Amino acid sequence: MLIGKGRLGLATLACVGLAFAISTPASAWERGTVENFLLPSGSPMAEGLTVGPDGLIYAATFNPTGSPPSQLITFNSDGSVKKQVNITGSSQAMLGLEVIPGTTNALLVLDFGAGQVLAVDPTKDNNNASVCITLPPGNNPGNKGTRSGLNGITFDKAGNVYFSDSFQGIIWRFSPTESGSMCGQATAWVGPDPTLLPNNGKPPEGVPPFGANGVEFNNAGDAMFVCNTAMDWIVKIPTTGGKHGTPGTPVVFTNSLNGCDGLRLDSSDNIWVAANQADEIVVVDPTGKVIAKLGDFNGVQNGETQGLLFPASPAFSPNGNTLWVTNLELDLTTIGITQSVDSQWAAQVTRHSIAKLSATIPPLQ
Repeated sequence: MLIGKGRLGLATLACVGLAFAISTPASAWERGTVENFLLPSGSPMAEGLTVGPDGLIYAATFNPTGSPPSQLITFNSDGSVKKQVNITGSSQAMLGLEVIPGTTNALLVLDFGAGQVLAVDPTKDNNNASVCITLPPGNNPGNKGTRSGLNGITFDKAGNVYFSDSFQGIIWRFSPTESGSMCGQATAWVGPDPTLLPNNGKPPEGVPPFGANGVEFNNAGDAMFVCNTAMDWIVKIPTTGGKHGTPGTPVVFTNSLNGCDGLRLDSSDNIWVAANQADEIVVVDPTGKVIAKLGDFNGVQNGETQGLLFPASPAFSPNGNTLWVTNLELDLTTIGITQSVDSQWAAQVTRHSIAKLSATIPPLQ
């Protein structure tokens, strides 16, 4: 009888412990809310996005299977459309763009389809763009072995321009000060380097097959951070010599960001990454540790994304309180790539969107 009681007591305690374990909530990310704003009806998908010092948001369209020109859409800070123009002389596929430092709305826009950088005036309806920065001969898109894939763009504090080349594993640089002109021919600053290639130098390529993508310096200016989309990496390039003049050897800073696309650094050097295959914004601290995951995919209703779907290019509002991000909503099969888990959802989208999130890092719940 005593043995029986002992066995019953242990079983009871085990059940109580199990019940306690089940009822104790596990830690989880507090993902916040996502507000979606629509592009004008009939507009192609948008990939590149930036925010000007006056709070206006600029997004460039990316339509690799369509016809030129691309469009530039300007949004007010409430998400309403302010202006929509064709980009004079552009291809059908634009990617990264930035406001030139010291100006309010003068833009440099990467023409992915033509392998060049355009200077664009978003206030003009016509004759609003011209070729500004070119690559050395032999780097035009489509040339076998030297196929460029211009993707992300940034500036350093001295006003030098840097932009990533996803296909050649290069960070290109152009210095207006050194050249004596705002426009000219870029030179390779870093690369080709395996950490910036879509296959780490060893085929096959990852999916989506884009290497170096979003680029930005930290606040001290002693390191550039680069997304490698295909490898799910953030790559760190240390710099020395002042004014970001001399790059060090690129190294993998942290792993496993599913489709690391565009990135931005906040005032604390936290890195905000658009993970395009996970449909989320991942925030990584300066040590490489994830500290927040924001947003999620909540389906497609009436042809419109709810939440995030293939998020691509994030940018902060001038006060740092809001994060804007494009929903690329790209069905990879339309450009000859094996489908991803979101491809069939993206195929249902008929009205493209950008998303708005609060740029706060919530405590772990």
